[in-house]
Amino acid sequence: MGSRTGKWHVRDGVAALCVALACLLTPLALLATWAAHDLADTGRYVRTVTPLASDPAVREAVAAAVGDAVVRELETRTAGDAAVAPFVRDAIDSFTRTAAFRTAWEAGNRALHDAVLHALRDDAPTAGPVTVDLAPVTTQVKQRLEADHMPYAHRIPVEHTAIPVVPAEEVAGLRQGYRALDAAAFWLPLTAAALAVTGVAVAASRRRTLTATGLGTALGGALLAVAVAAGRRLTLADLSDDVHRPAAGAVYDALTATLRTASWLLLAVGVGVALTCWLTGRPALRRRPVSYAHLTLPTT
Repeated sequence: MGSRTGKWHVRDGVAALCVALACLLTPLALLATWAAHDLADTGRYVRTVTPLASDPAVREAVAAAVGDAVVRELETRTAGDAAVAPFVRDAIDSFTRTAAFRTAWEAGNRALHDAVLHALRDDAPTAGPVTVDLAPVTTQVKQRLEADHMPYAHRIPVEHTAIPVVPAEEVAGLRQGYRALDAAAFWLPLTAAALAVTGVAVAASRRRTLTATGLGTALGGALLAVAVAAGRRLTLADLSDDVHRPAAGAVYDALTATLRTASWLLLAVGVGVALTCWLTGRPALRRRPVSYAHLTLPTT
């Protein structure tokens, strides 16, 4: 009896270790999968950010940034004629409400994502920063200003200039991080699933172990949801510009929508598994065998 009890203790210890590791790796696997398959996929990224072209906060931030850049260029080329600045900003604000802006927004985000992703996946040595050409976007802005007969609109330069978006010294580190993330997105889910199955299989009390697995999974989902919310707060706290903070919040919410949904789904599945195991394990709900020992056949 003692050897059997000791064997059960060993099995329960191995099961507890496997389940704990599986519950720890599950939210990390979910995070890596989201980053590798959502953020690193150009099509999904563009489909996610395209609706933001209609968000008022995003339109305001884009209008402010582009308007300031255009005004600075015009002031340089027109000897500081500041009278045109309000008209230019109004025109650009009006442009952000058109279908042309939504097309430019989608094209610009696609070009930016393609440039960064190409740099991360390229094995060639980095010769300089990651750049993107926004000349098509500038062309559409210029055409709109010219159509509205805005002064000096024809002087806005449209040149295929390489605009740096990622410094050269950061490309190597980002490339290594991307490769590690891509590998993690494949191996972490498999490892977490294998550990969970192993833990339940070797446990002396599989129902109890499965309940613990469900509770641990639910806890991991809850912690991931809290981490997403904390990441949003920290991201916005680093922005000093009040104009760009609402826009950054809208972008963050759009990019993490899938991750938030997955974290709450993980929480619900974990609680559901734990609750099912607990309910089916209650003595009152178990089917009790019927004893016929007290019954006697009538005698004739």
